[in-house]
Amino acid sequence: MKTILLTAGMLVLSNIFMTIAWYGHLKNLASKPWFIAALISWGIALFEYLIQVPANRIGNTVLTIPQLKIMQEAIALTVFIPISVFFLKEKITLDYILAMICLLGAVFFIFRAKLFGGA
Repeated sequence: MKTILLTAGMLVLSNIFMTIAWYGHLKNLASKPWFIAALISWGIALFEYLIQVPANRIGNTVLTIPQLKIMQEAIALTVFIPISVFFLKEKITLDYILAMICLLGAVFFIFRAKLFGGA
């Protein structure tokens, strides 16, 4: 369980960098040429990869690759919602909530065997 929590924590941190790299330029660099935004985003994304790659390697010692992917997607949406609301000033919608429910379902099914034993 400790390895899964460490992996999840690292993926949360990497997703914060990823979300800022992917979407932060839309708010803060909208008036700059796209290549300036790309270079800054790549610089931010470097930190994401420096955390995400070891997180996946650590997680893969106890999780399958599909489990890592579903975990990452659920974390990505969990990180994206507060950043989009508080930083990017987007409105939360019912679709956000429904998407999160669907991802929680995916997390349940991909981890069902680990949680309850069996296949």
